[in-house]
Amino acid sequence: MSGVRWYHDNLTRHAAEALLLSNGRDGSYLLRKSNESEDLYSLSVRGKDSVKHFHVEHTGTSFKFGFNEFSSLKELVMHFANQPLIGSETGTLIVLKHPYPRQVEEPSIYESVRVHTAMQTGRTESDLVPNAPSLGTKEGYLIKQGKIVKSWKTRWFTLHRNELKYFKDQTATEPIRALDLTECSAVQFDYSQERVNCFCLVFPLRTYYLCAKTGIEADEWIKILRWKLSQIRKQLEERNATLRS
Repeated sequence: MSGVRWYHDNLTRHAAEALLLSNGRDGSYLLRKSNESEDLYSLSVRGKDSVKHFHVEHTGTSFKFGFNEFSSLKELVMHFANQPLIGSETGTLIVLKHPYPRQVEEPSIYESVRVHTAMQTGRTESDLVPNAPSLGTKEGYLIKQGKIVKSWKTRWFTLHRNELKYFKDQTATEPIRALDLTECSAVQFDYSQERVNCFCLVFPLRTYYLCAKTGIEADEWIKILRWKLSQIRKQLEERNATLRS
């Protein structure tokens, strides 16, 4: 199973549910070891608002899933990427779409972690994962409030490593400014503006006010920026602990 990127060896049922509900989306799935027997695994799949768990038995030469038998996990995934597993409580059909990888944290050396990619007909998990966007990067247009003149202008933002840069537009090669997230103390929704879907980044000398086109887009930016801040704090705590020891 070591070659299967979405296999989580020691993940419990509750931990799988927490991961998929907090970080996954409809169709996100992972495989984990079942506690019931040595050759039994559990396939955990997120539906709309819940996580379903299915037994997968490894016979040594094949994988049994209900009445179906597959020669490999890739074959199983391809089958259920097109055929629904089961209907959820809301009547929504669950299919395997997004493999959830073991490496959910961006490594300290900032290797690309390729995650959350859709399963498409005729494509395997191995084909798709290398082409998926990195978990730790994001880019897109946001509307930013000026520092002195409080007018709003559309800017192209890119997030990479611990830097949030913004450019005049997507074609610009030099950023207007690069914000060091190690100096950012908070990221939160902002309801003080007349505009909707706004959030702010709090720095020692300035608070940046940004607005997205949709609430979903604003939420995605906030989630990944907060995740970045949590990683920065975690690395700082680990560094301080090492210095103290």
